[in-house]
Amino acid sequence: MKELLFDILAILRRNEVLDAKALAQLVRKHNENISDVSKHCAKKKLYPFYLRFKENHPEEWQALHIDSALEDKLIACIRMKPRRSASGVATITVLTKPWQCKNNCLYCPNDIRMPKSYLADEPACQRAERNYFDPYLQVASRMKALHEMGHPTDKIELIILGGTWCDYPQSYRVWYIAELFQALCDTTEQRKQCIATRKAWYEQLGISAQSDTLKRATEQLQARVSSHEISYNQAIRHLYQESSAWIRVSEGQQAPFSRVFDLHKRNESCAHRVVGLVIETRPDTITCDNLREIRRLGATKIQIGIQSLHEHTLALNGRKNEVQQATRAFELLRIFGFKIHAHLMANLYGASPDDDKRDYNLLVHDERFLPDEIKLYPCALVDGTGLVRHHQNGTWRPYTYEQLVDVLCSCMYDTPDYVRISRMIRDISAQDILVGNKLTNLRQMVEQHAQASGKPIREIRYREIGTNDFNPNTLAMTETAYCSTHTQEFFLQWKDEHERIAGFLRLSLPDESYVKEHEDELPIRCGEAMIREVHVYGAVAHLHKRSQGAQHLGLGKKLIERACEIAKSAGYSHMNVISAIGTREYYRKQGFSDAGLYQQRSL
Repeated sequence: MKELLFDILAILRRNEVLDAKALAQLVRKHNENISDVSKHCAKKKLYPFYLRFKENHPEEWQALHIDSALEDKLIACIRMKPRRSASGVATITVLTKPWQCKNNCLYCPNDIRMPKSYLADEPACQRAERNYFDPYLQVASRMKALHEMGHPTDKIELIILGGTWCDYPQSYRVWYIAELFQALCDTTEQRKQCIATRKAWYEQLGISAQSDTLKRATEQLQARVSSHEISYNQAIRHLYQESSAWIRVSEGQQAPFSRVFDLHKRNESCAHRVVGLVIETRPDTITCDNLREIRRLGATKIQIGIQSLHEHTLALNGRKNEVQQATRAFELLRIFGFKIHAHLMANLYGASPDDDKRDYNLLVHDERFLPDEIKLYPCALVDGTGLVRHHQNGTWRPYTYEQLVDVLCSCMYDTPDYVRISRMIRDISAQDILVGNKLTNLRQMVEQHAQASGKPIREIRYREIGTNDFNPNTLAMTETAYCSTHTQEFFLQWKDEHERIAGFLRLSLPDESYVKEHEDELPIRCGEAMIREVHVYGAVAHLHKRSQGAQHLGLGKKLIERACEIAKSAGYSHMNVISAIGTREYYRKQGFSDAGLYQQRSL
């Protein structure tokens, strides 16, 4: 491994190209004469080796005379999965524990080892199960993995998936958030000690984190659920709420709000700051009281399962949510300042390709909805779901590849420049999909088809600068204005000459009459505008350091100043910002003061 690392450094010193393909060839060449496979080099081992070598052999490292520029090149070359932090933030996804679900959707997997709709083979689910669904352990293990892959972890977006957030007891919700922040506020040594103590406690209670053991233990009960002899909820009650071990665990899964607030304060200046906190829930749980609590916990974005905007399709698929509930949810989420990340499914039972295209058009153009971000993915057939019988009797069929690509391309063309399509597939493994899309590179295929058409693609993810080089002198700020039901929205973005996006800001100007009519239940007052999001792209820049990407060029500050100018000229007296805990310090430097659920600046 040492010889390989030195060869890489030699190539970089000569300013020769060493892209992913060239690096793979170099690794293979090093392994050619090593008969023992266990001693083979691999790219994923390079970054951890580099860290250990630098730490354990400081004199030898110094003797190499590696300046900061060369070391940056080395890190960029051996970092695993660079796109993971290309959007400007390192993401950590965690899962809540399995819980009962109020819906029984036709297409939804019923894996009793997981929260409803998730499968044990999905990557995030595997991590959660290995860590007993413990939020602290999940964050700690993911932090370690990101560090070993070469990703900075000083700016973190936490994404909480699993069961519907608001269906869990409040005591669990508060405890869960506290544990996430505790893991980020603790030192590396404190995390090591806590990991050992917690895992020993779970093991002492007789709770396993081994996939094979859990699969054997739940096999018979899973078969009864899959055959519809008993429901998912009945199985979950038996496994978790009637289990003496899990009852013991649940007794410790509670915390007061005061603990969360203390950890928030610590996180404002600690080494691993939360710059985004995302919670997943259903439209029917979006109320003023729930949103107030979610905001107090530090959340900045809500993922909301819409799936369809056609009442008949929702009913056919056993989805109890109504379109009117979705309308109300979007209205409140936007007024409260949250970023809105909607989930929409194609190829549902009872839907056609034309239905899906109309649904998507309604979602992104009707003023009642207008999400900021979308997960758009096709329905796939999973064993044990109610959809199986419809496939067997011929009343549901998966779209052909050509039909699916046509639908997704149409959606891409239809997407405004202020919307980001975050995903086009679920992380369901091919072995779990009976029929339906199994292509893991479906998005890449869709983008290739879309590019070939010559039609413009305006959605954000397609245009992100990411890890690409760019010339900051070519950036220009543009503004897009649009209306939702009760707000005037502005999307400000920095773009280069190729339409690539380097940063953006979302500004909401709430309707004064609406705010006045609902002032008893809303957290804002008349005359208050809202910055819902500020984001600047580039490989994650370490806090207080300059990066080579789009961050730290003052782009965010200029976006904020322009947003304040727009709000002031429209007659607003104050600007609110829905800041994350780890960005409070930044906004204070921009003239904002802490003001309850938000930070505020006088205009």
